Amino acid sequence: MRWKKVLALRSYKFELYQSPDEEDEKTVLSRAHFVLFESDVANDLYAVQACVNQGVFLARDLVNEPPNVLYPDSYAKRIKEQLKPLGVEIEILDEKKMRKLGMGAILAVGQGSDNPPRMVIMRWNGDKASTDAPLAFVGKGVTFDTGGISLKPGPGMEDMKMDMGGSAAVVGLMKSLALRDAKVNVVAIVGLAENMPSARAYRPADIITSYAGKTIEVLNTDAEGRLVLADALSYVQKIYKPSLIIDLATLTGAMLIALGHEYCGTFVTDDALWEQMERAGKASDEKLWRMPLDKVWKKDMEGTISDTQNMAKSGRWAGSCTAAGFLWHFIDDDTPWAHMDIAGTAWIKTDKDIAPKYGTGFGVRVLDRFVAENYEQS
Repeated sequence: MRWKKVLALRSYKFELYQSPDEEDEKTVLSRAHFVLFESDVANDLYAVQACVNQGVFLARDLVNEPPNVLYPDSYAKRIKEQLKPLGVEIEILDEKKMRKLGMGAILAVGQGSDNPPRMVIMRWNGDKASTDAPLAFVGKGVTFDTGGISLKPGPGMEDMKMDMGGSAAVVGLMKSLALRDAKVNVVAIVGLAENMPSARAYRPADIITSYAGKTIEVLNTDAEGRLVLADALSYVQKIYKPSLIIDLATLTGAMLIALGHEYCGTFVTDDALWEQMERAGKASDEKLWRMPLDKVWKKDMEGTISDTQNMAKSGRWAGSCTAAGFLWHFIDDDTPWAHMDIAGTAWIKTDKDIAPKYGTGFGVRVLDRFVAENYEQS
């Protein structure tokens, strides 16, 4: 069954924008021959895994889409199109609703773009008899990140269409849970914004007010993902009071320096939660590595003329840790929380003649296993 799963995942291709090649259609390649001995038990197990694969494929498709096709509003509509028929409840907050709610952080990130931000709330009620608080998953969905006024260098800018990999994993997870009718209650939120430079764009030195009411001094507009997450994390806690929160984000280049493309750096406030996640990572082959979460980095993100600031006072050292420290300011003290920085695992380089880079869908498999092993009702 494991080989069947691997072969199915490996078969993924993203060819939506390529014209058919008649020569390729005439060529039949035969590199290997597989004989799979199946049983009813194996087929039953794979039926579950096939649902997870569909979630992975959706996440990969979303990451691979070009930014002129996938921008906040079109992304929100696609989520609704994909998940509502499966029984997932969908609510979309547009910029007017977010402004009324006081979501100044995500609105600041998106204000320089002609494509205004969106926030999408997804609810899966698979255990209607339960009165327990739901699990919560939150994803960063910056559909294109120029860096804003703090403009990124030109080389590699095209990769920034993938800066919504955390949100894609959350959407893919919700699809897998719905397809396999998971007996669990989950709320998921993705913050969607496009970070662009313009006369309207937010600036270094701006002070903005988040949904939580905390002020944030902007020292670098390219540290935008943490602002998007701040409002989403605060909202899910205030409205849904979840039993735990896991967020995913392509948050820091520093994570690539630390762990490369092999491991996802994971910051966790609760030892029991980490043990559950670590087991799920090993079982799903999506590798997690626990990173230190220390109050020294939380303090480093306190502001000098505001409640917080989006860059550390200590500079660029321990960049992934200080970013987690910033997010920690928006987590209630008694809520178990994990932050997954998937900057190195959300996409992978392949043969340059086939696909220079493409989305992996990282996060769907490990979190589906995490939910199944620890929180589903039998």
